[in-house]
Amino acid sequence: MPKKRPSTSRRRRRPTRRGAAPPTPVYAGTFGRAQAERLLWRAGFGPKPGQAEELAALGVRKAVAQLLEPPSQKLTGPGPVNGKGSGLFPAHVWGHDHLWWLDRMVRADAPLIERMTLIWHDWFATSRSGVPTAQLMLDQNQLLREHCMGSFAELAVRITKDPAMLVWLSGIGNTAAAPNENYARELMELFTLGVNAGYSEADVREQARALTGWTAKWRSTGPYAFRFDRNVHDRGRKRVFRKTGTYDWRDAVHLCVDHPKHPGFVVRKLWSYFNPAPPSPATERALATLYRQSGTELRPLLEAILLHPSLYEGPRMIKPPVVHTAGMLRALNRPIDTDAWVWINAQSGQQLFIPPNVSGWDDQRWLDTATWRGRWYAVSTALAPHTLNDPVAYLASIGGTETPQEAVDRALAFWGSPTLTDETRARLLTFATDCEALGNPKDKKRTHWCLRQNALRQLIATSPDYQTS
Repeated sequence: MPKKRPSTSRRRRRPTRRGAAPPTPVYAGTFGRAQAERLLWRAGFGPKPGQAEELAALGVRKAVAQLLEPPSQKLTGPGPVNGKGSGLFPAHVWGHDHLWWLDRMVRADAPLIERMTLIWHDWFATSRSGVPTAQLMLDQNQLLREHCMGSFAELAVRITKDPAMLVWLSGIGNTAAAPNENYARELMELFTLGVNAGYSEADVREQARALTGWTAKWRSTGPYAFRFDRNVHDRGRKRVFRKTGTYDWRDAVHLCVDHPKHPGFVVRKLWSYFNPAPPSPATERALATLYRQSGTELRPLLEAILLHPSLYEGPRMIKPPVVHTAGMLRALNRPIDTDAWVWINAQSGQQLFIPPNVSGWDDQRWLDTATWRGRWYAVSTALAPHTLNDPVAYLASIGGTETPQEAVDRALAFWGSPTLTDETRARLLTFATDCEALGNPKDKKRTHWCLRQNALRQLIATSPDYQTS
């Protein structure tokens, strides 16, 4: 009978020693502002003013190293307030949890840590729709943040006993007398191995038995006092992946992490958060070997993905709604100062702490007819404090005249001069030029150029180039 594995909370998994991992390619092209900008959007929430230029000056290796090991993990800037100007109460007021986390994204000096926390929230998707206590979700969020670039095995063990997850996937209703398969199935299908990864329905049932034993007490505000009770745990022998033992909940996790299909699954899924096209077979094999030999450590794998040429040379990716929103606010140095972001991001397709199901958000739905309206509102809401309402003052600020090209340049500078394609720039210039034919000369001096500037700012942040990275 196999010996039981100690908890990874007490044991660090040792790296394997079966030969050096094959090298993965490193981007060797130009690393200028455009490349730094893409890196900051994909491994964070876009650049703050001047940040892309600063990162570009470091070169790709040092830039990635700085994201992985940030000099500061502080939140910089004014703290968040609700629409009435008072503080947030994320554990008690509906929607304040969303605002609280969005604020962290906006003010983070360590954006990759916050972005990885978002990735794990999507990976181990847990929702307030099935967890009655907001504090449990906030506690899980902190767990994901603390382990976001550590050992995947450690993270998987901790998320398995996390109270929010135990409630969400029926872990506290899983007993020897009545095994529940919810978490056992998702542990394999969504979290560690993938669909059709060589496990059977019998494996699901046996894993459910191994996962029995967690209990909690209940009161009017929800569950509390979570603990493992051996009296309701199935202590019998289980057969999982053709191995037999008196497995418990820790063993259930390790059986999955030690499965030969696990490294490839982690590589493909983590890669997909940073690259829209799948890795080549050779790249997948090299990254899987790196992950396995590191003992399931995530930092080396993440570093290899962020340095890979595909991130800089591959196709563009659609920004998730909260990433797009946080990036605009970072660019404008605007803090969280309105409750509107809750319903706007929900309309865009992504309310934090409420993924649609255990599979997380469907990134194929980020831009469609149902969510586009929310993105438009997001831009107009971000711009609201900066709307130009005084045509005389604007006319004075531009020296009394403005060409279409100057209008476009000013609008781009307002957003920090984001990288746009020649096609988008041409369309903006066409729009600015067409505006010249509207109205009469008196209108142009009084209101026309002011309104045109407002429109150009809106069009830039809703353009295909700004919606993607």
